[in-house]
Amino acid sequence: MAHFERTSRTVLHEWVLWKLVQSRFRAPTGEEFVRTYVESPGATGIVPIRINAHNQYEVVMVRQYRPALDAYSLEIPAGMRDVAGEDPRDTAIRELQEETGFVSDDVRPLGQILQAPGITNAAVHLFVAIGLTEVAMDRHGPEEDDMTVVVLLLDDALQMIDSGEIDNAMAVVGLLRADRLLRVESAFGK
Repeated sequence: MAHFERTSRTVLHEWVLWKLVQSRFRAPTGEEFVRTYVESPGATGIVPIRINAHNQYEVVMVRQYRPALDAYSLEIPAGMRDVAGEDPRDTAIRELQEETGFVSDDVRPLGQILQAPGITNAAVHLFVAIGLTEVAMDRHGPEEDDMTVVVLLLDDALQMIDSGEIDNAMAVVGLLRADRLLRVESAFGK
């Protein structure tokens, strides 16, 4: 099977953690073409789950101002993989504590998603944190300083996906995958 081959790579611009890259490729047919895209270290997202007094699953989310949208977005705690060599799980745990003031001893992977593979290599590693312990928050920057913590029944959050109130892709995938994991475990009595 023939493959695409990158024949050159040029960094056009670097800022903070990202690079704007232009590369030349050769298609399996021999045709050459150029594409420009963003290289990113990726991110993590974590779905914090606790059980309330009525034995219902609750999810801890954050409402944060997003300058690119000029609006607030309801999201799961998340952050860039901005510490060189840090394991994605550790990044997710750190972001959970920084943004919500919670930690968990039961953090499990929910897989990885690609944010926009047509324009970036950014991958998001998703996790679920089950059973939360409250600690101090450690927020960074004006958006996080303004962030609010929102606790919802997991079932309500799922309905908010259906209604479009939760439309952040990372949150949508994370919530759906966490719900599926919890339902499977519940069905098998775990």
